[in-house]
Amino acid sequence: MTSTPQPPPSHDLVGIGFGPSNVALAIGLREQRERSAAEPATPGLSGVFLERQAEFGWHRGMLLDDATMQVSFLKDLVTTRNPASDFGFLSYLHAAGRLHDFINHKTLFPLRAEFHDYLAWCADRVGDQVRYGAEVVAIEPVRDEGGRISQLDVVARTGDGARHRSRGRNIVFAPGLTPRLPEGARLTERVWHNEYLLQRLAALDTAADPRTFVVVGAGQSAAECVDHLYRRFPRARVHAVFSRFGYSPSDDSPFANRIFDPGAVDAFYGASAETKAEIMGYHRNTNYSVVDPDLIDTLYHAAYQDKVKGAERLRMHNTSRVADVHEAPGGVTVTVEDLASGKHTAVEADYLVYATGYSSADPRDLLGEVAEHVVCDGAGRPAVERDYRLATSDEVTCGIYLQGGTEHTHGISSSLLSNVAVRVGEILDAISARTAGTPNTADTPRAAGAASAAGGR
Repeated sequence: MTSTPQPPPSHDLVGIGFGPSNVALAIGLREQRERSAAEPATPGLSGVFLERQAEFGWHRGMLLDDATMQVSFLKDLVTTRNPASDFGFLSYLHAAGRLHDFINHKTLFPLRAEFHDYLAWCADRVGDQVRYGAEVVAIEPVRDEGGRISQLDVVARTGDGARHRSRGRNIVFAPGLTPRLPEGARLTERVWHNEYLLQRLAALDTAADPRTFVVVGAGQSAAECVDHLYRRFPRARVHAVFSRFGYSPSDDSPFANRIFDPGAVDAFYGASAETKAEIMGYHRNTNYSVVDPDLIDTLYHAAYQDKVKGAERLRMHNTSRVADVHEAPGGVTVTVEDLASGKHTAVEADYLVYATGYSSADPRDLLGEVAEHVVCDGAGRPAVERDYRLATSDEVTCGIYLQGGTEHTHGISSSLLSNVAVRVGEILDAISARTAGTPNTADTPRAAGAASAAGGR
């Protein structure tokens, strides 16, 4: 006699990705459950997170020496939501025995490597909620007796090739950003994206002595790559290629920084499409294709010092673009076009580094047939409610929430740390309201594809 496969237990939420945003969400879940234990009238939510990496890691390839955060440590994973939380950056410093040292440092901007250590410290403390080495490959609908999609099965593949299912009444996408390359470009052993810079450099043969690098891009990451390569390889030439006349300074002034405040999200969300476009245009220089003024000064000083010495190791190709790339076994030839004159210059390099930004993942790529129920705006982008829930047809009764990929609806802080803590609180409040009175035990809905729904856990 054939037994009926048992469905996996249901969680109030399943988180996809375990970068800073979903680490913050896991902290919020833990704190909510702690409150629930003390106040039974406040129900706690159950949740699990799936992360394809084997351990926590956040832009490891750009943890450069001396690189500092561009955002205040007060905008950590919890403080703006719950200043009393023991998951704040100051609690981390206290645990690490560096609190007084940091205070004496008189800065709001810790080293990037130190902030990464803080994030890993937080991730480790809520590690019981995450399954590492689990790459999400599909999301399948689970229908109730009325035929509506009331839950979702998140299918993840582990390192041994096995597939596991996690069922949720809500899912929260936080897949992070993916490196963006110019059209036609591809990554090779000699063509890199800055996302993997340190890993690529570490993989070089110990006897390797690169003589020439080309770095493409006009933003903070590009400038940091130029600076790092220039200092790390004192005999190498570094060619910086960007379409602007010079690096543009970031606007870090107090009034402009209000664009990252939680209140700015409300203002942006309620604005017309025309006003949204104007706001983004006005304030792009707070975050996009801009460089910290101190770093600009450092690079200018290095370039000028080279001229004084008569050895131009740092070459700025401004108002320029990469017109062609030809790779050979011994290196890569980068053809640089001067946009003003049209002149082409061939640069023989050991390595080409694209520091050309990132793209947000589109949740529809994983949603399968559920994507048919996602509401889109006039530009074909997913419509998103103010509480970060993906807008869907009435046939979908479960919640699909986004942490990232909402810049067109919620503004410039969508993919940044600035609003992570507050956003997490809003998402948890929304899920709590939607799941009030719903039991946390597995129920018996009708899954799409009975056999496939029985996958192992």
